[in-house]
Amino acid sequence: MAVMLLALGELIAEEGVGMRVLVLSGPPAAGKSTLGRRLAGTRARCAFIDVDDVRQLVVAGAVAPWKGAEGRRQRRLSAANACSLAGNFVDAGMDVVVADALNEETLAVYRASLDLLVVRLRVAYGQARERVVGRPVHLTRDEFAMLHREQEAVAGADLWLDTTDLTADETVGRTA
Repeated sequence: MAVMLLALGELIAEEGVGMRVLVLSGPPAAGKSTLGRRLAGTRARCAFIDVDDVRQLVVAGAVAPWKGAEGRRQRRLSAANACSLAGNFVDAGMDVVVADALNEETLAVYRASLDLLVVRLRVAYGQARERVVGRPVHLTRDEFAMLHREQEAVAGADLWLDTTDLTADETVGRTA
């Protein structure tokens, strides 16, 4: 698993490839949302889609993505909805950055729907725990640990970036 440092411009606007979608995946506190929003802000026209926000659109009957068959179904639905949004933005001439904690199933949804590049953000578990101190609590300690284990097992990313020893500004500096 090689760590790659990359330039966003090379990722989503390669010569002759046209518009690209960049998907940032990884465990909680790896920097998906922070990095995604900041990277989108460096582009001339770019949308940022945080799939956690897409999941929150289900008001009644929402189930956590890791909670059984219904959770898996809603996780796939959120990925499909993110793909629809991303496709609409690309059709409008915009770059797109998506933040989502992918699993094998949702990765397949993205790959089937979009021309994209998947960057897997990695962070050491201890550093991730430190990063969430003071944030609103949305996950139990067990859920947090389970999601970290799940993300370590997901294959299929195009590139990897270890954010453990980087601040958000340093990460953007190495990717913008």
